[in-house]
Formats: sequence, C-alpha cells, structure tokens
Amino acid sequence: MAKTFSEIPHTRPQTPLLNTVSGPADLRHLDNAQLETLADELRAFILYCVGKTGGHFGAGLGVTELTIALHHVFNTPEDRLVWDVGHQTYPHKILTGRREQMLSMRQKDGLSGFPKRSESEFDTFGVGHSSTSISAALGMAMASSQLGEERRAVAIMGDGAMTAGMAFEALNHASHVDKNLLVVLNDNQMSISRNVGGLSTYFSKLWSSRIYTQFRETGKKALSGMPQASNFVRRTEEYMKSMVSPATIFEELGFYYVGPIDGHDLPLLVETLRKLKEIKGAVLLHIITHKGKGFAPAENDPVGYHALNKVEPKQMLKAAAIKAVAETQPKPPAKPKYQKVFGDWLCDMAEQDDRLVGITPAMCDGSGMNEFAERFPERFEDVAIAEQHAVTLAAGMACEGSKPVVAIYSTFLQRAYDQLIHDVAIQNLDVLFALDRAGLVGEDGATHAGAYDISYLRCIPNMVIMAPSDENETRQLLYTGYMHSGPAAVRYPRGTGPGAVIEQQMTALPLGKGLLARKGAGVAILNFGTLLATGLEVAERLNASVADMRFVKPIDEQLIRDLAESHQLLVTLEENSTAGGAGSAVSEFLAEQGIVMPVLHLGLPDRFVEHGNHSQQLESIGLDSAAILAAIEKRLALLALPGQAIK
Repeated sequence: MAKTFSEIPHTRPQTPLLNTVSGPADLRHLDNAQLETLADELRAFILYCVGKTGGHFGAGLGVTELTIALHHVFNTPEDRLVWDVGHQTYPHKILTGRREQMLSMRQKDGLSGFPKRSESEFDTFGVGHSSTSISAALGMAMASSQLGEERRAVAIMGDGAMTAGMAFEALNHASHVDKNLLVVLNDNQMSISRNVGGLSTYFSKLWSSRIYTQFRETGKKALSGMPQASNFVRRTEEYMKSMVSPATIFEELGFYYVGPIDGHDLPLLVETLRKLKEIKGAVLLHIITHKGKGFAPAENDPVGYHALNKVEPKQMLKAAAIKAVAETQPKPPAKPKYQKVFGDWLCDMAEQDDRLVGITPAMCDGSGMNEFAERFPERFEDVAIAEQHAVTLAAGMACEGSKPVVAIYSTFLQRAYDQLIHDVAIQNLDVLFALDRAGLVGEDGATHAGAYDISYLRCIPNMVIMAPSDENETRQLLYTGYMHSGPAAVRYPRGTGPGAVIEQQMTALPLGKGLLARKGAGVAILNFGTLLATGLEVAERLNASVADMRFVKPIDEQLIRDLAESHQLLVTLEENSTAGGAGSAVSEFLAEQGIVMPVLHLGLPDRFVEHGNHSQQLESIGLDSAAILAAIEKRLALLALPGQAIK
C-alpha cells in the first residue's frame, strides 16, 4: 500500500534506499518489497523538490510505480523509454542519475522540466507537446530493426494524449509495420483539465447511451416471460460491451492488448512487464492510475494540483501567522493576468453577441475560459488535444454564420498550421485566434515558447495580426479582431502586464494604425507588443521616439514613413523571432518604398532560448533595458563615421 502524504515536506526527507540508486541498474537487484519502499521514498522526494522549485508533479506522482517497474524490467537506456508530454518524468529523472540536480529544475542552467536528449542518455526523445510518444517510439523500433539491433521501445502515453489524432495515426501505422513496440496507456481519466473524448469517458457514455439502454430495456421486456431470459440478456449485454471494449478497439488495430491493471500495484506491474517484454510485435498495456497518487490534496483536486508554485517561507507559516503578516503590509493593487483579461472580454463579448462560440484544445483553465464555460456552456467547445480539429471546426462554424474565437497557445497553433492556411485563410473565414503565451514563457522553456507566431502568420494572405502592449490594448484589440470580417489573431504573453487601466467600453481601433507613445529625436523605437515599457525606459535615456505599433499586419506604413523621414535610426522591438518577424515587415516596407536608412532589429535570436524565469530569458538574449540601450548605442557609434554622423 502506497504511503499517502498530506503536506509538502519543508526539509529534505529521509530516503535511505533512494540514496543508493545512482541509475536504473541499481533497481534491478531489488525485490518487490524494496521497490515498494522505494516508491514511498521517491514520492516524498518529489514533493520536497517541487516545493522548493515549483513545477508539475501530479502526473509524476501518478506514474511513480510505473517508472520504477519500467526501469526495473527493461534494460534502459539500451531499451528506449519514450515519455509523452514530459510532465510525468520527474520520477524518471530522479532514478536516472539526476537526483541531486532536482532542486535546479526549470531554473536557469538547471534541469529542464521535460525530457531532453542533451540532458541525459535516458531521455530518448525531447517532448513538450502532447501525443508524440507512439510515433517516436515506433520510429526507434523500426530503425533498430533496420540496423539489426535487439532492443525494446516503450511509449508511455496518457489517456489525455489519446484524444489527439496523431496518436491514432501512429497506432494504425504500428500494426502495419509489425515491429516490437510496447505502448503503455496510462489511464488516469485526467489530462490538464478533465478529458474530452478520453477512453474512459467514451466508454462510460457509450454504455449509458440512449441507444444502448433502449436496447437493454427492450430486450428485457421482450424476453420477460421466457425461461433463461435474464441469463440471455446478461450474456447479450456482455457481448455488446466486448464489441466496443478497449481490448477490441486496440486488437482491431493490430495490438496485443493487456489490461486494464492497477498501475499502483508494483508487483503486478513488474510481473506483467516481464511477460510482455518477451512478446514480439505491437503490444498495448492498459493501466489505471490516480493522478497525484500519494499526496492527499492532489488526489482530491488533480486539476488544481497539476502543477505547484514554489512554496515560499510565508506559506510554511501557520494560518494565523500568515494573516498577521499580511495585515501589517500594504497590499499592492492586483494586476490581472492576460488570461483573465481575455476571459473577461470573452464573457462580455458573448453577452453582446449570441453568435460567439469559444473553442479551445484542452486549455480551458490555462486560457482563462472557466467563467465563460460556466456561463455559456452551450457555446463552449473543448475539443481535447486536437489543435487541427479545433481550427477546422472553427472554420466550419464560420461558414454557417457563427463567430468562433479559438483560444490557443502560440506554440500549439503551430500544430494546426495547414488548417490555418487551407481551411481558414484561403476561404477568408471569420475566425479570431486568441494567441496565449506569445513570446518567451519562462520555466517551461523552448517547447512552450511562442517565438514564431508573427513569422508564420505574417506570410499568410488575409490574416490580420495584432500585438497589444498592455492589458487595455489587449481587450480593445480582441474586440477589433472580433469585429473584423476575416481571420485575425491577437498575441499576448503569459502572466501579468504593466497594470494599465482597462476600459470596460470596447472600441474597435483603426485597422493597421499605431500611435506615437513618445516623441524624441535621432532614434525611433518601433515596438510590437508588451516590451513597450522597456522601450520607453530606454527612450528616456536616449531622448528617442517610441511608436506603439499595435498592428503587425496590416502594418502602419504612414507611421513608419513619418519616423523614417524624421529620424536617423529605426529600432524594431519584438518578443518574436527576428527572422521573418515584425522588424522584417518594417524593412520590407522601406525597401519597397526605396527608403534607405539604418534599421536595428531586436527580438529573439536564431536559437532556442533555454528555460529560466522570464527576466533571465530576456537578459540572456539582450532584450532587457540595459542590453537594448547598449545595442542602440553600439549601432549609433558605428554610424557616426565621417559623413554619416547622427544629427
């Protein structure tokens, strides 16, 4: 029986058995009782580490026994374990030689919060987006077969990840190529939010559906007077269930199906995996786990405890002490997160226009849509982890006169790029994209950064692209995009903004028009997005002009022309890749107009930005105020040559 914890440990727990594990090889001589003790110690250590660093831990607690069993049975890293998403890999990292580095998790120069090939040979595949593990593991299995190497490939896939079409594409192909592949379906009936279309939900709905229940009741009535009727009905019901059971579905796809079994029963897991290891071909093991297992608050609220912020010393005080400390300190005015700004706008807009439909691919909570989902359930669509479907669904709705708003992280819209072009833009359909997590996202690192949306959207005809600089502009530009007839996108970052006063009155801003935020001389900073405050700070030092451009496409050509004619250096500033970004749009316009003048592009470099907090990330790439000032002064020095002096 797994030990259950009720609090986050404030000091490092005693883990004598775990301390002897420097790698998976050390697990393979332990007996079942020792493995179960190890599971308790591993959970305690995970809770301690996450309390110190913050991060995802509910999923990891749920696969603690599975992780131990996999490394105990399989010869890792020679055998390949491919984890889906990566939120569940904290136990894996601890058991593969990174125990003493866990307190650096998600911090600058520390461990990644996700599997990362450059970090460990045990991280066989880098993951941050969902539903990729079966494809990757199948590729490894096929390559091993081609090279004549005997090794096993194992994909660990959550039931939430099974809502994505990519997972079923891989399952279908696996049966065709018939290679040695084990898929472990970790069924905890949870993704980040409750699953939509998850296997357990699907089956429970099917078995309680009107068609099924009508058949059941009709059969009972028809056979009510017949001998052996009840036995016949029972056998018929079992047969119907067998036709749509997980076993039937996966076996029809060509997999040898086993399960479901208890994913927290370590001896059973070890015994089952040992047997399955010897089976050739495609195998699927279905296990049932509890997200947050072993930590009582997470077991009771798996959504709320999907991840945890760093436990500060103040949180460790007794409730009375916390209250006393809070009462003695003035409370700063609360600044709403951009996600709250979007959620409030969505509700306000829905009250005004009953054509509005909100769509999200499993990001209801993260995108700030909870209130909308509660108030307008008939107009809320969570399509699960199916970004491609979300975009084309919106396109279909727009064809019939609905006004869909797709709330999606910038990094996840990349997964639906073809649908964005083919199904929305070519047909010039009226769809608004609320691009959350635009720019760098801090501790989640490169896989979750919204680093490319301006670049990949700007080249698409019919698209309108907006980059608000604060909370109020976000609200007003969302309204502007909604009122625009055609595809439009508003990009905004994670977290809070500068604290701008939000006007409740919604006003459509002139399409493609920026504004001059500061008038100076010599240098003009053209800002796209939420780095405006930084740009203004730098401008004060230089007496530079600052334009809040607001629109990337259509871009404010007249404002660019005016600034080019009255200044000697233009500086573009954006939290997007400089390759193909907003700065490129400025230079392209200048070139088209035959305007020759120096332009300095400041944005994300041509490399992936590693994890750390947001300020550290900006500093590392020269987008903090000191570095921006230094870059501009350096360019001015280069320009101050004979005959080219800045006036």
